[in-house]
Amino acid sequence: MNDSAAAAKSNPNPFRQAEYLLAAHHLRQLPFDAGFEVAIAGRSNAGKSSAINVLTGQKSLARTSKTPGRTQQIVIFQLDEQRRIADLPGYGYAKVPLELKAHWQGVMQQYFETRGCLKGVVLVMDIRHP
Repeated sequence: MNDSAAAAKSNPNPFRQAEYLLAAHHLRQLPFDAGFEVAIAGRSNAGKSSAINVLTGQKSLARTSKTPGRTQQIVIFQLDEQRRIADLPGYGYAKVPLELKAHWQGVMQQYFETRGCLKGVVLVMDIRHP
């Protein structure tokens, strides 16, 4: 066994233990603002939820759909007591009322401006819509 194979075997996927925690329509519904959170952002239907499923090695942890705008809340997945992944609603085209889009925009702005535990954002891009 070579060194990289041995390292991979001794260091299992740290995301595999991810579990669905909650879906928040408002910031006040999110977990306490402590620990470490990484948000997955991108256009509607860019593959954010699919990326979470691949990252965690779980085929159906994050709900996926061919219809743009299916993730309509901030969906939180917990890795452990201190670490979380946030699946954000997409921006751009979504088959939802304009009022809901406006609500998402306000919530996302507040989330990025005030969430102290947010340590990073992964931007998922569809090469067909840069």
